[in-house]
Amino acid sequence: MADKTRYSDEELEEFRVIIKEKLELAYRDYNEMMRQLMNADGNDVEDTSPAYNVLEEGSATQSKEQLVQMAGRQQKFIQGLEAALVRIENKTYGIDRITGELIPKERLRAVPHATLTVASKNARKKY
Repeated sequence: MADKTRYSDEELEEFRVIIKEKLELAYRDYNEMMRQLMNADGNDVEDTSPAYNVLEEGSATQSKEQLVQMAGRQQKFIQGLEAALVRIENKTYGIDRITGELIPKERLRAVPHATLTVASKNARKKY
């Protein structure tokens, strides 16, 4: 039996379901982060206690910076998942972009937006 060059339509559908579930959660988390950044919930003491505000300013700034970083990573994750859905449509999903070999299903289930096998990823890190 020859090596498979791509995943079957049934296998791709399994991955599509996994990715859509992760995408839904990722969007929810991202939107929550953005609400916090925009103070949409309005539960803080921003305009009621100037003395408290001065004491908390440094901490709040650091928290916002961390939240901005997390939101940025989440946005990148969402883009990776959306790109994976495009690869499913093109039937190129799960193929290592360097070697052309199939990425193991276990890796794709854990990291559904992966475009490299672990071996390819590790080899890339060396250079």
